[in-house]
Amino acid sequence: MLDLTEVILDDGKVKQYEVLPELQVLSYRFGDFKVLGSSPLALRVENTGGQKLQISGQVELTVEFPCARCLKSVSRRLDIQPELELDLKENDYIEGYTLDVDQLIHDEALLIWPERVLCRDNCKGLCVTCGKDLNDGPCGCTEAPTDPRMAKILDIFSNYKEV
Repeated sequence: MLDLTEVILDDGKVKQYEVLPELQVLSYRFGDFKVLGSSPLALRVENTGGQKLQISGQVELTVEFPCARCLKSVSRRLDIQPELELDLKENDYIEGYTLDVDQLIHDEALLIWPERVLCRDNCKGLCVTCGKDLNDGPCGCTEAPTDPRMAKILDIFSNYKEV
């Protein structure tokens, strides 16, 4: 929590802050993701009058993701640059005179969330039969018989792995 009393009470006031986020986990409907580290949040807050604040800043979070193919843990950096105008009467971040920095970062991280994270570009994933990590070598399972009606579509997928 960041005390914004000085800015809120003085129209036209601009103040710079630097605060270290306390986020340990980013929790969303699709899962919980461990925050491995972060830079301090550099924040600029301006009272633009009319009970409104202009907030801009920058922070980097290192987050642990599961690989989309093999599920191994992968760390990725998220460069979060919040840029928003808050109405002091209607917002989710300010209560009284304090700004919930962690909630702001949490919500802004979702806006730049990677669609897919891979441990490496040529990750082979898991065997659909036994679940073995195919990056460690073949599993010995026999391939499931292919429906001949799906042959053409499987050719497309084998040519374009990222589809």
